[in-house]
Amino acid sequence: MSQIPMKQIDVRRVDFGYFVRPGSETGDGRPRVEPTLGYLIDHPDGLLLVDSGMGSHPWVDGHYRPARVELPAALARAGARIEDIRYVTNCHLHFDHCGGNPSLPGRPVFTQRTELELARTVEDHTLPELVDPPGLTHVELDGETEVLPGVHIIPTPGHTAGHQSVVVRRDDGTVIVAGQSHDNASLFTYDALGTRAGVGTPPPWVARLLEFDPRRIVFAHDNAEWTP
Repeated sequence: MSQIPMKQIDVRRVDFGYFVRPGSETGDGRPRVEPTLGYLIDHPDGLLLVDSGMGSHPWVDGHYRPARVELPAALARAGARIEDIRYVTNCHLHFDHCGGNPSLPGRPVFTQRTELELARTVEDHTLPELVDPPGLTHVELDGETEVLPGVHIIPTPGHTAGHQSVVVRRDDGTVIVAGQSHDNASLFTYDALGTRAGVGTPPPWVARLLEFDPRRIVFAHDNAEWTP
């Protein structure tokens, strides 16, 4: 692969709106409003979009009451257009992470083979029409892969068996897009400290992410960021 100055790789947030997680899913019985965030990785080889927004379905709309920012408007606010996107990946294939994929035909979509199999075969894993819409091309991954120079996809299973995070190496420090590996930055903090202290049972891949010496870690459902 070509050598490029890693400081040129920028990571910026894309705001896809929010949804209301019902009390039955929050653990404390109270509804919680959560943002839905994607990220643009501005790489010299082309723009890579991590997550593409929320899909629509009558049950989804009734259950989660989403306030969507559709893909074109969300990208415009982040200084990009659909035609600028060259690569796509989703941290996983639940409806709130791949809703804009049907609008992105012809781009390679980097997907863990395990996640794609779940989405294609397990009822209620996601909205079926979002998995293989016309023209969408999944590039199936089996584990860690450097998909662009300085951009690594790392399996981070837990929320789903095929969940993945994106590691972006920069000269001024690594940025990790951790998706829904954790619901928020505080939960990652607990696992990171537990990993270092040898306390509890944090997922083993937390240690792998920390090996990249991240400067910041960003998430799909939290405006806050983790920093060391």
